[in-house]
Amino acid sequence: MTMTREETKKLLDEYVNYLIDNSDAAHPMWNIEKIRSGKPNKWNYIDGCMISALIRLYSITGEDKYLRFADDFVSAYVNEDGSINTYSVDEYNLDNVRPACNFFALYDITGKERYRKAMDTVRSQLETMPRTKEGNFWHKKIYPNQVWLDGLFMAQPFYVEYEKRYNKMSGCPDSFKQFRNVYKYMRNPETGLYYHGYDESREMYWADKETGCSPNYWLRATGWYMAALTDTAEAMGEQLYYEYRTLQDTLKELADSVLKYMDPDAHMFYQVIDKPEEKGNYLETSGSALIAYAMLKAVRLKFLPARYAKIAEEIFYGITDRYLSRNEDGTPRLGGICLVAGLGGEQHRDGSLEYYFGEPVVENDAKGTAPLLLAYTELIGLMKD
Repeated sequence: MTMTREETKKLLDEYVNYLIDNSDAAHPMWNIEKIRSGKPNKWNYIDGCMISALIRLYSITGEDKYLRFADDFVSAYVNEDGSINTYSVDEYNLDNVRPACNFFALYDITGKERYRKAMDTVRSQLETMPRTKEGNFWHKKIYPNQVWLDGLFMAQPFYVEYEKRYNKMSGCPDSFKQFRNVYKYMRNPETGLYYHGYDESREMYWADKETGCSPNYWLRATGWYMAALTDTAEAMGEQLYYEYRTLQDTLKELADSVLKYMDPDAHMFYQVIDKPEEKGNYLETSGSALIAYAMLKAVRLKFLPARYAKIAEEIFYGITDRYLSRNEDGTPRLGGICLVAGLGGEQHRDGSLEYYFGEPVVENDAKGTAPLLLAYTELIGLMKD
């Protein structure tokens, strides 16, 4: 049943309180992968995204409970000397860079030196991170020669923000080059969409032998990439004007391409973007929310024209109308979230339609919840303005 805007806001506020009231650093109820694994929690991007949303909620609402929770959660991992419990540079995993984006805001707000030192800890990973011959970070050490769209979101905003603050922007051209390589090798000029992964060696079974690309356009990867473009351009600023403007132009070009595939009735996108009629395809929350977030934030920063805010708002409410509801016991829930999707690995993930359609669909996972809440903060800001 479609809710009024006020009913949606009330339920979202209740939802975020429900999540934090039932979570701590050791037991985040939004990390469904960790819960299902039965293993102790560790430093990870899923929690990092949720903490980013809470910090942003604090900044836009002024409610201290969000900041207190975020500070307590991250402090449980970060030691006084800047070391991070369960994090290892030598793992060379871009996913583990993303949570470090929260150090900047937490350091600015709290002044805690542990956060400043921890920035250096994570930055040291990028110093020796394995790269493709063209210069892009490998997605993970266990995935040699591979670039995934997800990785741009995981690493580049932190990289550029760190370089701007502490290294006279010296690494920013390198970051920009990595975006341009993705544009060159992973974008299909006919659709304007980007493939999920790229194998420079072309040796992986999922990689096209001519292009090196995986076979399909996975929605959440596209959403991660749009958010990466927005967040990295914000971090870069006008000091590198050509690079700054080119990231914005790339975002607008991709937004225009992906919007062609938005379901006109549901105002959402499908798990595999360009195959809405395929049996098993479904309207997916996390990727739709990331697109809404990226566009709303880009309008606020004047990276996109104001008209995109209305479209993003329709996507946001398309998600909440379809997937935000209550359980039988009255507790709130958010559904329609693809739990995980990747390429290769022990599960022989081949990037096929059957693979993407076959991954579990869950509720309350932060890969969907956090982007929706980030989009929500942008809507709150628009309403205030």
